[in-house]
Amino acid sequence: MLKFLKYLAKYWWQVVILFAGVCLQVWSSLQLPDMMSQIVNKGIIGADQTYIYREGGLMLLVTIAGGIGTLVAGFFAARVGAAVAAKIREDTFKKVISFSPNETNKFSTASLITRSTNDVNQVQQVTIMGLRMALQAPLMGVGAVVKAFTTAPDMAWIIALAVGSLLTVIITVMIFALPKFRFLQKLIDKLNSVTRENLTGIRVVRAFNNEKYEQKKFQKANDELTKTNLFVNRVMVVVFPIVQLILNVTTLLVIWVGASFVEKGAVEIGNLMAFMQYALQVMMAFMFLAMIFIMLPRAMVSWKRIDEVLTTKLSIRPPKKAKKPRSGEHGIVEFKGVSFSYPDADEPVLRDISFKAEPGQTVAFIGSTGSGKSTLINLIPRFYDVSSGQVLLDGVDVRDYASKDLTDKIGYVPQRGVLFSGSVESNVAYGMDDKDEKRITKAIDIAQAHEFVRKMDDGVKSKISQGGTNVSGGQKQRLSIARAIAKDPEIYIFDDSFSALDYRTDRNLRAALKKQTKNATVLIVGQRISTIKSADKIIVLDEGKVVGDGTHRELLESCRVYQEIARSQLSTAEYAAEVSHGE
Repeated sequence: MLKFLKYLAKYWWQVVILFAGVCLQVWSSLQLPDMMSQIVNKGIIGADQTYIYREGGLMLLVTIAGGIGTLVAGFFAARVGAAVAAKIREDTFKKVISFSPNETNKFSTASLITRSTNDVNQVQQVTIMGLRMALQAPLMGVGAVVKAFTTAPDMAWIIALAVGSLLTVIITVMIFALPKFRFLQKLIDKLNSVTRENLTGIRVVRAFNNEKYEQKKFQKANDELTKTNLFVNRVMVVVFPIVQLILNVTTLLVIWVGASFVEKGAVEIGNLMAFMQYALQVMMAFMFLAMIFIMLPRAMVSWKRIDEVLTTKLSIRPPKKAKKPRSGEHGIVEFKGVSFSYPDADEPVLRDISFKAEPGQTVAFIGSTGSGKSTLINLIPRFYDVSSGQVLLDGVDVRDYASKDLTDKIGYVPQRGVLFSGSVESNVAYGMDDKDEKRITKAIDIAQAHEFVRKMDDGVKSKISQGGTNVSGGQKQRLSIARAIAKDPEIYIFDDSFSALDYRTDRNLRAALKKQTKNATVLIVGQRISTIKSADKIIVLDEGKVVGDGTHRELLESCRVYQEIARSQLSTAEYAAEVSHGE
């Protein structure tokens, strides 16, 4: 909560103006019943017409002042609430995009989306309500109690009885509703997760004709959320009639008890009417507090969930003092005794990996599924940090680089081609400091994407849908490769980035890429022998260990695992030809 108050403190001057507006509004509300009382006692009963007009005119001015105060309070409450929510949303997004896969997996993507949207909205609503009502209710409640006691002290017990009844209702609601509010946000996470999973895997769902099964999963999550929402809303629905009943009973009690005092001459009619108004104001103050207390539990749960994101310690932290690479060294990648384990994993994924890749070299990694190929190259851009050993770029541990200095050196193409909503041009230029059209066009040509880009309606200006859903898998992959080429980095990392390409496109792309990357270091994770056999060095992985290291020909002679991979991909005649060619 202290952190939330820090967000609020950034807009302190607007809160001060809001408070002034609330004070003006409350002052107006407290003056009107007293003025009305005097008009009744002195003007109407005392038959003083002049007094009625004079006091009525003052009442009009006080009412206008109260209206201005209400407008000011409402305007600045909405303004501050929106500004605070925007800042929280911005900070949450900044924190989320700094997460490594470890933190993302801890929360889940669906939960992070809910926390950045729905939870922030809950906090915003309570901020707007709270700034107005939390300031207004105590001032109006205390002021009305003092005024009521001054007006008719013998009837003050009625207000105490009404307030006690209201507090009982509020506490009861808190006891029943708070646990459900906590559960409600988790159910929203769950529903978002199911929805996201279905939309992401819609093709698989349809291919296996499992729409009904997925509908049942969604229905189950939806029913749980609906039942919890219904419970919470029913509690809210019951609260307001009870509060209204307490208000009406209080009014009736004031009239009934007050009538006997008027009859005895202990209280004037005007004072009785004023007391009734003050009693209602006290009740309204507690109603405002009741509304805040009803909304507050859910907002507190939401804020706690947001705060969990904001206070999460990053597993990939920037260095205290960043280092620069050695002068004259560009693009040298070296692994020294690297081992890596995923959090909570029983066994390490990589064990004692050591190799060196230099500019002008192409180093490829191959191995069976789960051998640790992708994990290995993901250590270079620091998607994960090593458990032991060192990953060095130009003689400096990657953990000692400033984030920008590290990423500036690397052009990374993931297994799945990732495109963003925008245009072909904006996607290819994503890693560039400036949109150089010649470099963009050249990158598209090298990536063998020019054919389909030119056929698109607007060429490089053509629209790309979110996630690249309006292009094929192969086209998406080629544009991802073009994005890395356009950056012109010192180190290229291709994580099985040619898998969706046909052999002709693959061959042409690698030939064009070789010219472009002749002075750069190229690291390729491959599944196909044909993709990696021309590499200067091939590193064979098996169960996280290096079991082979050499050229294609050398490994065909000396590495059993590489031989098995070659036999599985090549016909007997092709394999024999490869072996005899090596001899």
